[in-house]
Amino acid sequence: MTGKKAGMTDCIVVLVTAAGTKEAEKIADALVRGKLAACVNILPGVKSVYRWGGKVCTDKEVLLLVKSARILFPRIREAVQALHSYEVPEIIAWPIADGSEKYIHWLKESVI
Repeated sequence: MTGKKAGMTDCIVVLVTAAGTKEAEKIADALVRGKLAACVNILPGVKSVYRWGGKVCTDKEVLLLVKSARILFPRIREAVQALHSYEVPEIIAWPIADGSEKYIHWLKESVI
């Protein structure tokens, strides 16, 4: 037994918000070209409400859904921080509990 729960994969989805489409595209391109992500979906039109500097702020952002392998997360985090305009960018990973075998296989082959 490997310690993984039944159905668990070693793949992740990383959420990153960006200030605009150009920044999102720059980050997505760097991650995919660098083989840190198999695919990045760019979702414009996200409205974010958050606390910053003691105030509640509302901004339009772009959400990136980065599909990758868990082992690459430290390198993804480093790459996003280097390319991002925010002082504290959102870079959080969710495990992919399960998925179609063909998709998971493609994802892994695309990054590792």
